Amino acid sequence: MAIDMEDIRQKFLEKQYKLTPQRQIVLQTFIEHSDKHLSAEDVHVIVRQRSSEIGLATVYRTLELFSELEVLQKMDFGDGRSRYELNEKSTPHHHHHLICLACGKVKEFEDDLLETLETTISRKSNFMIVDHQVKFYGYCQECKGNREE
Repeated sequence: MAIDMEDIRQKFLEKQYKLTPQRQIVLQTFIEHSDKHLSAEDVHVIVRQRSSEIGLATVYRTLELFSELEVLQKMDFGDGRSRYELNEKSTPHHHHHLICLACGKVKEFEDDLLETLETTISRKSNFMIVDHQVKFYGYCQECKGNREE
């Protein structure tokens, strides 16, 4: 997914925020790890390799700001830590997630099998649905194999 840096700069200007070097480093971390669902701690470990002066509190504040500005999507996978990923504006719905209860691995599931259900619910309840999220909890291939032995 291509990130529109001009769009991000515009969001910052509109809210009178600065796109500081630290914020750019955090954003670059998500661009380089776009296949991951990163927690604040994960981001902190990665950004410290580039810029040792960036503290965990700065990472937390930056993630919350990016979430507020809809640059990142904040997610809860039930493990007590918020996870973040780049917000994909190019698709009408977010992808779904398969979450392993043993190792915590998160895999994305792209098929949107809920469109018919969403249309039915919308029509029957006279409710305009704009998005949905689905999380499936279970065991990944590796952990499932360990459980069967």
